[in-house]
Amino acid sequence: MKTVKKYKIGRRLGAGVFEKCQTAKFVASEARHLKNSKNKRPKVLSGFALQFVEKQKVRFMYNISEKQFSNYIKEAVATKGAPATETLYELLENRLDNVTYRLGLAHTRRLSRQMTSHGHITVNGKKTTVPSLRVKIGDVIAVRPGSQKSVLFAEMVKKSKEYTAPNWLTFNAETLSGKVVGKPKNVDGFLDLNTVLEFYSR
Repeated sequence: MKTVKKYKIGRRLGAGVFEKCQTAKFVASEARHLKNSKNKRPKVLSGFALQFVEKQKVRFMYNISEKQFSNYIKEAVATKGAPATETLYELLENRLDNVTYRLGLAHTRRLSRQMTSHGHITVNGKKTTVPSLRVKIGDVIAVRPGSQKSVLFAEMVKKSKEYTAPNWLTFNAETLSGKVVGKPKNVDGFLDLNTVLEFYSR
């Protein structure tokens, strides 16, 4: 997806949707856009429109199809013993492509999906090419030995010193491997999953 299109989507859905929208370049672009549109009256979104925006925010952020997301919603609602919002967040965060991204092995989820599809990532020592594979506590995610000298991971040790993985993951830069040690929690507030569930409950 072109950067210009990502900026447009990021402006509509929020900067947290794409990694490219969390840079100084996007901030400068946003400042110019606000300056050019300062005399325009902002649109007031209806309840349905707000729900739709939140749904699209999640889809674009995790780079998943409508069908995949709909299946996650159904599973989250059907799961007993935990709030549907917590279950949904765990389903999204525990995708292998997302965990690869969260470990710092890729600077975007799109790149982590490509890495996984091309067989660069292993789970518990076994190569997998399924980005949507669901990992669980205790699983070890690593760069395949044959891929460790790839240009994709050439400066990983250096980059890892500037990155801190979420507290539900651990990462060893020397072995290019990480482990799932807990459950992800939606603490930053960027995603309003209650509103998303309301959209699908219509």
